Amino acid sequence: MIKNTRISDPEVYEIVAAELNRQEHNIEMIASESTAPLEVMELSGCVFTNKTTEGYPGARFQAGSQVADRIESLAIARAKKVFGAEHANMQVYSGSSANYGVYAAILSPGDTVLSMRLDQGGHLTHGSPVNFLSKVYNFRFYGVDPQTEQIDYEMLEKLAWEYKPRLIIAGGSSYPRLIDYKLMSEIAKKAGAYLMVDMAHVAGLVAAGVIPSPVPHADFVSSSTTKTFCGPRSGLILCKAEHAKMLDKGVFPGSIGSIHLNTIAAKAFSLRYVGTPEFRAIMEQVVVNAKKLAEALARHEFRIVSGGTDNHIVLVDLRRKGITGKLFQNALEKVGITVNKNMIPFDPASPFVTSGVRIGLTSISQRGLKEAEVVEIAEIMNQVASAPEDPANLDDCKAKTEMLIARFPLYPARSFDD
Repeated sequence: MIKNTRISDPEVYEIVAAELNRQEHNIEMIASESTAPLEVMELSGCVFTNKTTEGYPGARFQAGSQVADRIESLAIARAKKVFGAEHANMQVYSGSSANYGVYAAILSPGDTVLSMRLDQGGHLTHGSPVNFLSKVYNFRFYGVDPQTEQIDYEMLEKLAWEYKPRLIIAGGSSYPRLIDYKLMSEIAKKAGAYLMVDMAHVAGLVAAGVIPSPVPHADFVSSSTTKTFCGPRSGLILCKAEHAKMLDKGVFPGSIGSIHLNTIAAKAFSLRYVGTPEFRAIMEQVVVNAKKLAEALARHEFRIVSGGTDNHIVLVDLRRKGITGKLFQNALEKVGITVNKNMIPFDPASPFVTSGVRIGLTSISQRGLKEAEVVEIAEIMNQVASAPEDPANLDDCKAKTEMLIARFPLYPARSFDD
């Protein structure tokens, strides 16, 4: 697939080949990762990368955009169909820039935004102090109930009445449960706020109809197109028709310039793919696998945050095992399993160490691993946790990992042959 680079720049080619080798021999369980179809990689590098254009179909600022209009219009139409949305904007570059596009459309500096705490499931772009927008808008936060570790909707409503935010944000990066979008919409309406749902992590599950959709309830829905969506590194925004002009203006010229037509082409393919029975079957297996992993880890005395999962994420509290998220992440990486250290609700540890890990089931489900293999993975994880700094233990686990994943090729044979 990159045969020309192999000749013209062997150094870069070698690095790419090394990454392919890593992915092929690794059990990928980072919740924000998935495997892009070959078509997505082809289209992400297609000739549309040569074309610069700004504006929207039929109203461009550069000549020669007639073909560009066709690919963007196709992507928009497919997004509206897949998600049952009244309007779609395909120009944003990522889930983060999708959020920025909504902010630019409806917020003014100093406006109040109510969002989920980062350490309880939220996202950096939802008001974290380390994100520059925390200096622009007045972010306030809701969280989870200490007992259930699920969203405390009663407290959320009280905060909405207290702060009277311009925007309420639902969704995040490490929340393993379903969200009551209907209730959040009702709360937002009572408080006179817009509701934005960031479904970046669950977009594929929503597109496949495996979990409930936020689209009927939210004013705006933002998303990346990776993670469970399994597409290119980009984003999209959906909204009600009444907000369409405001949203499009917030995206261009409000928050971005020229568009990435190559990734819009890849998104157009992805929006067709997520509507197929094949994709739905994968997403159904993702949820089955996540529930099975939570169950299997619990049998090994790992504590599962919130008691389980409804999506692709399993959030694990490691304190019973006497190890930190950082130590467990690093030990698992040595045996060929990648997860990421992650704060748990009310975590006493620092975000650089953490008491937990976040585990995602999308990538392995795409490769064909099912419940039996998930149980094997849980057993390997438990063995790693028993002696995470013992080289002999890690070597034994690595051998088991390699034997397991070798049965499930990352891509069809010869996909990358010259």
